[in-house]
Amino acid sequence: MNNGMSYKNIRFHVENHVARIGFARPPLNIFNIAMMREIDNALGECASQRDVVAIVFEADGEARAFSAGVAVEEHTAETVYQMLESFHQIFRSLEVIAKPVVSVVDGAALGGGCELVAASDICIATTRSRFGQPEIKLGVFPPVAAVLLPRVVGERRARELILTGELIDAQEALHIGLINYAVEPEQLEAKTQETLNRLRELSAPALESTRRAMDVARALSLEDGLARVEDIYLNELMKTEDAQEGIAAFMEKRKPAWRNR
Repeated sequence: MNNGMSYKNIRFHVENHVARIGFARPPLNIFNIAMMREIDNALGECASQRDVVAIVFEADGEARAFSAGVAVEEHTAETVYQMLESFHQIFRSLEVIAKPVVSVVDGAALGGGCELVAASDICIATTRSRFGQPEIKLGVFPPVAAVLLPRVVGERRARELILTGELIDAQEALHIGLINYAVEPEQLEAKTQETLNRLRELSAPALESTRRAMDVARALSLEDGLARVEDIYLNELMKTEDAQEGIAAFMEKRKPAWRNR
């Protein structure tokens, strides 16, 4: 199914319960304000489709990078506020929507591109991919990475990456937990489909509630985190038809028939 809106800087479509957002500003998919607003608009379309089980970020076919970051020319005093607001809105939207996010990387994921990887639930990358936060070399720092990267790769390694601007290869990214898989380029789409098919077998509302529970519990004490997660479990998840169906199917020894409600 194609989207209802027209986009210039991205390719967006929903097919078989997966929304795919392809970055289409070749060769390096530099995020400018217009492109970032299009990404957020596409996320808005995802939010309205309850049966979507995953959102995929990837490069369109003509590009040779996932994304080399945010446009430096929009870091000027005249546009930096709009630039930050447009970029950060993507991450706010992802948290509100709470659908699983899969990043598919072939090539460079630098700056804002690396921050999107850090915000993903699953990242599949090729062995020729590179990752990093080089903002410090321009005399600035990456706000999203300052928040998310320590949670993903650990405090020490995150501080080193952000403070030095070091670029790492796919094997190092896999080792520190920034990505989930490092595959050969010709295996990328097959591995992506394998991962998406695992998600397609599951209930979209259950996946959404699960991601929201993990998000709200982050950085809370065990007691406060459990209180928030219990509320989601009892007052959101257990009121869905799919939760009742999943339990009934287990008891009846049959495969569940998800209705995504």
